[in-house]
Amino acid sequence: MSGGSPRNSRRKEITHREMPVGKALEAASELTQKMLTHEARVNTRKRDGLGLVLKAAAFAAHKHRDQRRKDARATPYINHPIALAEVLQVDGGVTDPVVLAAALLHDTIEDTQTSYEELRGQFGDDVAATVVELTDTKFLGKEARKRLQVAKAGKSSNAAKQVKLADKICNLRDILASPPAGWSLARRQKYFDWAKDVVDEVRGVNLRLERLFDRLYRKRPEQ
Repeated sequence: MSGGSPRNSRRKEITHREMPVGKALEAASELTQKMLTHEARVNTRKRDGLGLVLKAAAFAAHKHRDQRRKDARATPYINHPIALAEVLQVDGGVTDPVVLAAALLHDTIEDTQTSYEELRGQFGDDVAATVVELTDTKFLGKEARKRLQVAKAGKSSNAAKQVKLADKICNLRDILASPPAGWSLARRQKYFDWAKDVVDEVRGVNLRLERLFDRLYRKRPEQ
């Protein structure tokens, strides 16, 4: 019978395909190095992201240092942007540092002596552009600004939409818990309805936040 047995041929084939030990160790070392490099990059991004958010919190605290909310207790204004960031992260599952930083800074251009150029220099293009999206046009009257916010909401970036959602959630919570001094029932109801108009324009961006808003809206003041 000519030729080797099928078993011998199979052994030769397996032996032929086996990688030399040296090359196997080299390949394993290269793979390990790639994994460690990837992990290092991920950790660096996490550190950079956390640094951005902490920097934004400190910046906002400084800019809003002399401001108070309109509630009866006149709580420090910085409580509001911090609450937004917390709602985004805890309730909305948002981890993007750009979104969280923009939430912390969302009122700085509108309500403090802060410019787009300053934010861009401190926090980069993405954060600054998102804050601009969230800034009302101050030279317009109050009602015109509200109408414009509804009109612009649906055209906003996903980052800005999520911050808008968190903003309306926090404001509804505050009105229910401690409404601004002097606000009548009609004014509180009007704010709830306007907030819903804004939120209806941004639906589809974060279902968890939308459901939270809807639960709060169902508590709309009736007396």
